[in-house]
Amino acid sequence: MKPLTNPQKRRLKALAQKLDATLHVGKAGVSDAFLGGLNVELDRHELVKVKFAEHKERKHELAPQLAEKTASHLVWLIGNVAVLYRQQSDPAKQKISF
Repeated sequence: MKPLTNPQKRRLKALAQKLDATLHVGKAGVSDAFLGGLNVELDRHELVKVKFAEHKERKHELAPQLAEKTASHLVWLIGNVAVLYRQQSDPAKQKISF
């Protein structure tokens, strides 16, 4: 997985501003069920916002772990929200192009 360029990150950040957080890290933390749901959302939307409702003090540690475990890019971590991006492997289903 090659790293995102700065222009790509800027574009993804701009797109992410219009999104609502679709997943929330709750009391259970980063469980297998949460990771499964995150993978589904990344497959469906490519760009996903994750809100840290709980474990806010560990967000700087957990956000890179989420990206690593889902083979996605951590685009942005602002406040209690992380933005993750994973390009759809099927070109016909890709929603974001560079």
